[in-house]
Amino acid sequence: MSSVFDVPEKFRRRPFARAEALEAGISARVLEGAQFVRLHDAVYRHRSHEMTFADRVAAARIALPDAARTTGITRLQELGLDYGSRLPLHFVVAADHHVRISGVFLHRTVAMPAADELGVSAEAAFVAYCVDARAVDAIKVGSMLLHLGRMSGAALAALVSAQPWRNGCTEARWVSEHLDRRCRSLPEAELLTLIRFSGLPNPDVNPELRAPDGRIVIPDLWYAALRQAVEYEGSHHQQERQQYVADIDRYLVFRTMQISYLQITKERLRTPRLAVTSVHRALVQAGYSGPGPDFGECWTTLFRRLSDVARSRARATAVREPHSAA
Repeated sequence: MSSVFDVPEKFRRRPFARAEALEAGISARVLEGAQFVRLHDAVYRHRSHEMTFADRVAAARIALPDAARTTGITRLQELGLDYGSRLPLHFVVAADHHVRISGVFLHRTVAMPAADELGVSAEAAFVAYCVDARAVDAIKVGSMLLHLGRMSGAALAALVSAQPWRNGCTEARWVSEHLDRRCRSLPEAELLTLIRFSGLPNPDVNPELRAPDGRIVIPDLWYAALRQAVEYEGSHHQQERQQYVADIDRYLVFRTMQISYLQITKERLRTPRLAVTSVHRALVQAGYSGPGPDFGECWTTLFRRLSDVARSRARATAVREPHSAA
């Protein structure tokens, strides 16, 4: 009777290369048996191991050339951005190297951008992301990277200026004019972008307001002349008790300061026109008498592929000057 091979613990917790397993005494026959799953050519995991995003990236690294580095949305996710599709994984290599790996897209470039041992710089990854992103997504992703300190605006400008031939540089140059590092979340950046591209007045972003009793409140978006706040309400505002209680106190301070506030929920933000129309209605109630939202050409650029917008219209589709909120 044959016994089940006792797999060393380190091969139970992560993906690994076939050569590493053989060197550790795991035979080829055992590798092809029921205990293991082949992920890529000569890359395996133990059947009991649940693969994480980091594991999938690690497995792809084993299968790819040593010089390959993560790029695009995959690199940005590695750097802490919780957004975008996890598959396919995006890597880049400075060679005419063709390889087919399930769930992996290997980009090729004539010269690698700045990179560390794992992936390209945040600026280079953002440039690569801009190639296929919608304009609104690139704006909110770029704004969040600036807010988190993962990307430098100066370094991004230097990259697109020094290497204009690189795929995504034209798009990144266009989108960089619309980034705002003051946004503290992706939905907040999206809401701000929708307001700006609709032609409504441009709000202040996350300013500190002091109540008469000394308490500080920070509205997401703030129209000082109208004393109107616009707040994004994500699901965590209802699901996390601590946040829920903090919001109660926060809105009490708003009312004490005679500040009107509009709450834009996650569900409402899914319908951009409805979100912007709601903002306009609140502004009018607060005393705004300027133009309403314009859902014409400037607005529609947000939902198009950024490469189409940047290359065909460049600055012609930039946001028009905001109106006074007074």
